[in-house]
Amino acid sequence: MKPQRNGSSPLSQLSRLRVSSPIVRAGLRARARVLEPPPRQVPVLRRPSSPVQATDVDVAGRTLIKASGSNRSNTLRDSNHQAHPFPEPSSLHTLHSGLFSSGTTGSDTSSPLPLSLSAARPTPTPTPSPTSAHPEPESASNLDYPSSVGQYLISPILPSYPISPRCCLSLPRRPSPKHPMAFSTYSTASSDISTPRSISPSTSISARSSHSSVSSKRLSLSLQRRQSSLNPMSSVDIGAIEEQMKMASLDGLRGYAQNHYGEVHQYRTTDYVAQSSAGGYQILREPLWNKGLSFTPDERVSKNLTGLIPHAMESVETQVARCMKVINTRQTGIDKYLYLSSLKASNIDLFYRVLIDNVRELMPLVYTPTIGDVCLQYSMLYTRPEALYISIKQRKSIRTILRNWPYPDPEICVVTDGSRILGLGDLGVNGVGISIGKLALYTGAAGIHPGKTLPIVLDSGTNNETNLKDPLYLGLRARRPSPAVAQEFMDEFMEAAAEVFPNMLVQFEDFETEKAFNYLSRYRNKYRCFNDDIQGTGAVVLAGYIGAVNLSGVPVEEQRLVFMGAGSAGVGVAKQMVEYYTRRGLSEQAAKEKFWLVDTKGLVTLDRGDKLAEHKKYFARADNNGHQFRTLEEVIEYVRPSALVGLTATFGVFTESVVRALKASVDAGGAGRRPILFPLSNPLTKAECTFEQAVQWTEGSVIFASGSPFAPFAVKAGDHAVTYYPNQGNNVYVFPGLGLGAILAKASQITDEMVYTSAASLAESLNAEEVHKGLIYPHIDRVRDASVVVAREVMKAARREGVSTLPEEQWVEWEEWGDVALTKFIKERIYDPLK
Repeated sequence: MKPQRNGSSPLSQLSRLRVSSPIVRAGLRARARVLEPPPRQVPVLRRPSSPVQATDVDVAGRTLIKASGSNRSNTLRDSNHQAHPFPEPSSLHTLHSGLFSSGTTGSDTSSPLPLSLSAARPTPTPTPSPTSAHPEPESASNLDYPSSVGQYLISPILPSYPISPRCCLSLPRRPSPKHPMAFSTYSTASSDISTPRSISPSTSISARSSHSSVSSKRLSLSLQRRQSSLNPMSSVDIGAIEEQMKMASLDGLRGYAQNHYGEVHQYRTTDYVAQSSAGGYQILREPLWNKGLSFTPDERVSKNLTGLIPHAMESVETQVARCMKVINTRQTGIDKYLYLSSLKASNIDLFYRVLIDNVRELMPLVYTPTIGDVCLQYSMLYTRPEALYISIKQRKSIRTILRNWPYPDPEICVVTDGSRILGLGDLGVNGVGISIGKLALYTGAAGIHPGKTLPIVLDSGTNNETNLKDPLYLGLRARRPSPAVAQEFMDEFMEAAAEVFPNMLVQFEDFETEKAFNYLSRYRNKYRCFNDDIQGTGAVVLAGYIGAVNLSGVPVEEQRLVFMGAGSAGVGVAKQMVEYYTRRGLSEQAAKEKFWLVDTKGLVTLDRGDKLAEHKKYFARADNNGHQFRTLEEVIEYVRPSALVGLTATFGVFTESVVRALKASVDAGGAGRRPILFPLSNPLTKAECTFEQAVQWTEGSVIFASGSPFAPFAVKAGDHAVTYYPNQGNNVYVFPGLGLGAILAKASQITDEMVYTSAASLAESLNAEEVHKGLIYPHIDRVRDASVVVAREVMKAARREGVSTLPEEQWVEWEEWGDVALTKFIKERIYDPLK
């Protein structure tokens, strides 16, 4: 039932709608679509204090203006001063009910559109017909019009709506210098003005009503739907079309054959100036030769540097202090990395001096975790080349590309195809940042000369949609080829590298799991190579585990390990640990049975029902009696492990319930036992749990090691605080020393014995202070000392394995004088800049 309206005023129905009512606007638009008139000129509303003019809107939508006063001329002039015949009253439509609020002439200062209304003489409200849903319109001939032309009606063209009593709208005359227009024009687009619910002389035209606001929104939605139904493009996904067009514009290889490869033929060799004959800017612009403000007066004269650098000589300490001050003013890790990168591009000696002297602060910037962010943004951050970029499109020109490297006879290269960078996935050519960062640590942590390092990225495309859609992406804008084609590409690279640089050691980095195991197995006995993700990670974790077992109080025969993560790193680490147990008298089968591997589908078993990857089969359990364990909590409850290792690249996998279950299983074995917890995924955002969480959830008994650095954590105990120190199981403790030892021993290949020895020697490199603190790795400040120890033991292992190609008399001398002579030999060949 409709609500009863206030009938005390003949204009009661006029309060139902406003000038800006969506109903009126909808009707006007509907009428306009039928008649297709010219665009309507909206009348300008002015203050009612000005002399008024009568206005009307004719059928064509024109605003008509009649001169004010008693002038009875039968013509009207529109807003463009064009004359029109004065319409007879019978030809005019009456007002829609509720078009204007009734009231006395005047304006409300609170209204955004001040209007002046002149009431017409009332007429009776029409009585609705019993057979009609709406009252029939009253005949225009029966209506009494105002005698004053100045009170002429504005009549909206809405014949389908019921007739209401009339009202008159008074408007000021056209703007003139004497009567300037002081406020904005009326806009039919506005929907903010709501309709008053009852008549009151004080009703403001800007008063709001929540009921009419909701109605306006519903009507607006209805109008949008009606307009959409009439628009043939309304059902078309324009965004998807634009995205397809963007992708098409980026795909420069569309339509071309993808299996034809040309060979690059260079017509000249690059002539490089020898350092001994270089001078002036030739020296300053070569980062390997530039010493900045460390040039002596004689060098400045002999190399024509006078006036090219400031007339000042600074100590190394002053230059390092300046660099650190600049770094400390930078706000983000990326900004600090970019400064260090620019420093390396201008003065390599100073860069490595800063890194070596401040390794604790700067290693997280040069490598994890910052290097992960750098790889994600490499194409955007790119300013200059720092590596060799070998595209599969130029696979027949790999030897030419290698020979273009400006520094002769590199001793070690780090190569990646960007298919699995840290825990960040397929980054394509952006993964070259990991090769650059890794080699910076070979120099900073082990002293391999920077001129003897070579970062390489093999660009065979990417399956990363973000990169493919990025117009700034620097790599091949194509999906990765089949494994067979990728294998051919890798074969060609290894063959070319061995031919061009026969003494170069190749380290594989961040290949996806299947390729990582395949390439290592395929090339390890033919070329000088190793995989840091498999062998390096396994060695560094094994080194930490050796120390952790000694601190845990759990006997070796009772140790049981659960690995969360069964990829290349997880399986590689587990295999290294198997060797730890076989060297202590266990058979390989007995050692293997100490490991339970868990992946995203649960415990890895032979009867799980899915097709296992080849590398997982070695550790797949067959003793589960048909029972499948789907969650990590179920596996811990079943296994009752003493150690939990995480290599999932998924933050938060080690929940509080998981860690407390680990502690409970260890405590059940007896007092004084400590759980071993290694969340090893990089970067920090991928760590399975934090150090603080591990300490709190185990009441401080945990033996903890992570892949990226965590800060010490202090816990208040009464009047004092207990500080717990985390361990960082970073590969930087192993791969630099392993690489250095292999290079100095001139090893023809990297054997398992050499890798295991690197782990065992690292575990023995701790000093008394570190042991006292309960650490299982040396302080990162001592990473160079640890690398010397690792390199020495790796060289000795290469000698035992028969893969060292050093002269026999050299080994005879070292075997006579022992570690002192060999250590001296190593330190004499370590790069130590500006010393």
